[in-house]
Amino acid sequence: MAKKAAEERVKELRDAIRHHEERYYIDNDPEISDEEYDRLLHELEKLEADSPDLIATDSPTQRVAGRPVEGFVTVEHVTQMLSLDNVYDEGELKAFDERVRKGAGIGDTPVAYVAEMKIDGLSIALTYEDRRLVRGATRGDGVRGEEVTANVRTIRAVPLALGGGPRGRVEVRGEVYLPRASFERMNREREDAGEPPFANPRNAAAGTMRNLDPSLVSRRGLAAFTYQLVANREAAPRSHSETLTAMRKWGLPVEAHWRRCEGIDAVVAFCKEWADRRQTLDFDTDGVVVKVDDLALRERLGATAKFPRWATAFKFPAQQATTVLKSIAVNVGRTGAVTPFALLEPVRLAGSTISMATLHNAEDVARKDLRDGDRVLIEKGGDVIPKVVKAILPHPAGSEPWRMPSSCPECGSTLRRDEEEVVWRCLNESCPAKLQRGLEHFASRSAMNIEGLGESLIEQLIQQELVRNFADIYKLTASRLENLVVAPREPRSERARPRKLGKVGVNVVDQIERSKQNDLSRLIYALGIRHVGEKAAATLARYFRTMERVMEAPAEALQSVPEIGPVVAASVRAFADEPRNRQLIVRLTKAGVNMISRAPEPSHDPGPLAGKVFVLTGTLAAMSREEATEALERLGARVAGSVSKKTSYVVAGSDAGSKLEKARQLGVETLDEDAFLKLIIKN
Repeated sequence: MAKKAAEERVKELRDAIRHHEERYYIDNDPEISDEEYDRLLHELEKLEADSPDLIATDSPTQRVAGRPVEGFVTVEHVTQMLSLDNVYDEGELKAFDERVRKGAGIGDTPVAYVAEMKIDGLSIALTYEDRRLVRGATRGDGVRGEEVTANVRTIRAVPLALGGGPRGRVEVRGEVYLPRASFERMNREREDAGEPPFANPRNAAAGTMRNLDPSLVSRRGLAAFTYQLVANREAAPRSHSETLTAMRKWGLPVEAHWRRCEGIDAVVAFCKEWADRRQTLDFDTDGVVVKVDDLALRERLGATAKFPRWATAFKFPAQQATTVLKSIAVNVGRTGAVTPFALLEPVRLAGSTISMATLHNAEDVARKDLRDGDRVLIEKGGDVIPKVVKAILPHPAGSEPWRMPSSCPECGSTLRRDEEEVVWRCLNESCPAKLQRGLEHFASRSAMNIEGLGESLIEQLIQQELVRNFADIYKLTASRLENLVVAPREPRSERARPRKLGKVGVNVVDQIERSKQNDLSRLIYALGIRHVGEKAAATLARYFRTMERVMEAPAEALQSVPEIGPVVAASVRAFADEPRNRQLIVRLTKAGVNMISRAPEPSHDPGPLAGKVFVLTGTLAAMSREEATEALERLGARVAGSVSKKTSYVVAGSDAGSKLEKARQLGVETLDEDAFLKLIIKN
């Protein structure tokens, strides 16, 4: 493709991808399928790989950084990020309104407020310079937070460049959160891997944003909403409602259900309306944020040392209920992890009927001393996942402490537990429950991406003994699936009758056939090797290039690969040493499944700056922090987040912070921007 044509196509693709990201992540109204979106992104990746000079920091391909950071830098906010005072009922809301009117000196004149859903997530400050994202920082103590720019860039709801708005430097504040579907998926994966689940989406979001590996952050599926504009007041609208409308036009994600309310009575009505409706949202909210709309009036009202006088948070009542714990059962995951859960007397809670609740592991049950027949207090963790808080004593007469079963409820095999773990496991590879969960993972979007091969169809295939392992999937034919008679999932339903799969079966076979061409990294991840996530699978595929080399590599060779530690290496070696697994790979190969990596081979050229460690601080005029990092890494250097005795150079731009001072204390050589650019150009 000619240079000019490539430039034009790259621009078209970037504009199209950002448009579809807005439709999906901000408007919740996608215009194309995920597969069509992926095709656009892959085409852009190929064009940029062929012409690296066309790569820009705000390209959609540059969201995920290539390597983990070493630590987070502390940065100072332009203005303090204040907390909100809380109110809990209508009377306290009206008392807040009285204080506002008194402070404004307007007597009984109604005040216009904006009511917004209170997002239960992690506060974030986004800095844009000439409409390009240059920094993301956590709230921290309100004055200083941690710079998490690399992680923020992975959140597709956050635009890397604004589609309008003021030039110069502007700070946008908002909330990073984990959608309910992402939270539930992530906890299922953690439980399958024998890891403790997160307690609620807020904790999960906070933990994710503080992870040092941006590629892991990307996989978690974080989202974001923005709600405030600071540090560019001459460009700001006159009211908060106008600000939200403008931010949305610039391409920033703004939660859609906010409302301008004329007077406090309208605010009260809004809070009552959403007390139950909040369950229809795809994110957690524990209240409503109420803000004075007029920005000039906000200035007059000011703030206390902790809270703005012009805003408050109305908190919804706690979501708890009591019911009877009928029995404790266990579930078998794809890795064989056997976890207990509670079967409850159905009870209404937070707008839905709850009949099951999570019990994290046998130790959790023992610690709470939960027994069959107990009356228990339950709550929705983060208003989503029901959990048992405690037993309400006394226990029923004659009840006994619960004991973890010694055998698998699905296949009868003896359960075992490693000394280092709290999780019991079924080690029988032929266990139907493990096969069910394993096939669901194998066909999932991030693995082999076989659309249509979901939980219910897999269950039918196992029951009818058409599939006994992953390789059997590739024996399924269009005629066999088209005529497959599937039983109803709810046999008591009047409309539920056994039926043929029909055209759905043909489509599934098409998807199975397409999956054969997936990159090797997807297959490695799909196999469900313990401790091997998407990133480790991609790393193994990239370095070893073929499945044969992965299977034959000694533990030492596996561990020599960057970011592959002893636990992952031992797990891969254990998988490869199992004869049944080696036979599975042979069968998959014969079925035509791709066993070769198509990713670019890692460079073995150490580069002129190999072994050097750089730390960047302040703002560079000629390039962004990301561009400077990319330039250094291309030359073989490593970019760290904090200064230590191992630091080779500190590059100090304008407004350099505490890292420059620490470099001087440690005697680390510093470079100003001119010296840094000369170093880059020379090498």
